[in-house]
Amino acid sequence: MGIKIIIVDDHQMVREGIRSLLVEEKDMRVVAEAGTGREGVRLAEELGPDMVIMDIAMSDLNGIEATRQITDKTHGLKVLVLSMHSDHRFVERALKAGASGYLLKDCSFEELVLAIRTIMDGKIYLSPGIAGAVVSEDLETSSSGATALTCREREVLQLITQGRSTREIADLLFISIKTVETHRQQSMRKLHLYTVPELTKYAIREGLTTLES
Repeated sequence: MGIKIIIVDDHQMVREGIRSLLVEEKDMRVVAEAGTGREGVRLAEELGPDMVIMDIAMSDLNGIEATRQITDKTHGLKVLVLSMHSDHRFVERALKAGASGYLLKDCSFEELVLAIRTIMDGKIYLSPGIAGAVVSEDLETSSSGATALTCREREVLQLITQGRSTREIADLLFISIKTVETHRQQSMRKLHLYTVPELTKYAIREGLTTLES
């Protein structure tokens, strides 16, 4: 059967490019593609692949939160983050969310294949260009207020920082306006931040959003 892979990226050309390259690997098979983080979570649950190749900057649900949900809801599924962001904060948050690897998008195809095989062997793979920066940070002891937020609070926070209205957030998440307001208030209380600009700066700093579409 080989290694079953789902590709999650909001750029169709990226998805198609990765798929066309992986076709050459006889022991790898792309079983699905997703253009949003939320769709990626759904497909991972439905199809049960061996690995998800995950982008970070997606507007509906960022790749870090999607990774967290996938690893929480599935057993043994590996996530390889493929991103343009080399900042160690994104790498740390991806690993804390459950990712087994982090690769920069300017990597070679050979490195992508190596990362997939390394992760499927039960190891962690990091792009050489970012590994040193991450090793210098203490992943075990670093703390962030974001860890105190619930899954839903992180989703609401991401959408708030993208400029979504309360009504839009309620419609996207299938919850009431009152519930959105409650999540916003709880997030602000936990983080001790009391304006949307403060929340936005915090979310960018912690890698919860990149303000990219």
